[in-house]
Amino acid sequence: MEPNIKNIAVLTSGGDAPGMNAAIRAVVRTGIYHGINMFGVMQGYQGLITDNIKPMDARSVSNILHLGGTILKTARCLEFKTDEGQQIAYNNLKKNDIDGLVVIGGDGTFTGAKRFSETFGVKVIGIPGTIDNDLVGSDFTLGYDTAINTVIEAIDKIRDTADAHDRLFFIEVMGRDSGCIALRSAIATGAEAVLLPERETSVTELIEKLALGAATKKSSSIVIVAEGHKQGGAYDIAKRVKETFDHYDTKVTILGHLQRGGSPSSFDRILGSRLGFAAVNALIAGKTEQMVGLKGNEIQMTSITEALTSHSFKLEPDLMEMTEVLSI
Repeated sequence: MEPNIKNIAVLTSGGDAPGMNAAIRAVVRTGIYHGINMFGVMQGYQGLITDNIKPMDARSVSNILHLGGTILKTARCLEFKTDEGQQIAYNNLKKNDIDGLVVIGGDGTFTGAKRFSETFGVKVIGIPGTIDNDLVGSDFTLGYDTAINTVIEAIDKIRDTADAHDRLFFIEVMGRDSGCIALRSAIATGAEAVLLPERETSVTELIEKLALGAATKKSSSIVIVAEGHKQGGAYDIAKRVKETFDHYDTKVTILGHLQRGGSPSSFDRILGSRLGFAAVNALIAGKTEQMVGLKGNEIQMTSITEALTSHSFKLEPDLMEMTEVLSI
């Protein structure tokens, strides 16, 4: 395959996700294999504006597969949202003769990349790196599998103390717009209830469900709350439940950024490698404004525009029903 592109830069932007380093490694080494000069942009779009762009070789990405976070660092950059900021970023790309860009991140990252490409004609390929799993075009986004396993491990430990003390635990997990983490972790840990941004569940309905469990002699209950639930966060919901339902001693745990850290799972290491490899090959083939994703067990391309269109498609109806049936 003869490359029609000579210099590629890769960056990570927005929230970090386990597996990003595997993707960076694959991008850099695939490009070098094809004779392309590779660059790493430090601190996401901020690095494009400050010209914090560094040449990378095969050894630059040695021994990083097992690391969480991102060796390129990341930042949220308000200046890149402005016309002036994007012009500076484009000037710095041209100064370094970079004619292809791989961006690893979520919806905010892709929104910026789409506008950047449309305005300046920069060839851009996106890799979905977000633990929320909320981009159309990939069954799994980078970091989601690791985050789910982290949540499950934490909830299993909380269940032990909940059983020992007849406690009701409200556990808040990440998911401002997507309930993917909450839904799957609820099934995997046997949670008694799950509150999702995509589904209306009133506090009254929740209390009725918990009361039924208490009546059938459940010794503890776990309620998983996605941070974006319309009734509020775990603390607010727990307070309202406790006011009218005091069968259990009520506790709240916010897992927070614990979910983003840690060594990536084997799934995320392999996924990151596959997506990084595919992203560079897509640029070589002349593609732009596309996201590489995993559908079934195949790498497929989706336009960045389509990838940004929905947050709720991944909540499978059978999983939603299972949370009700299996928690009796």
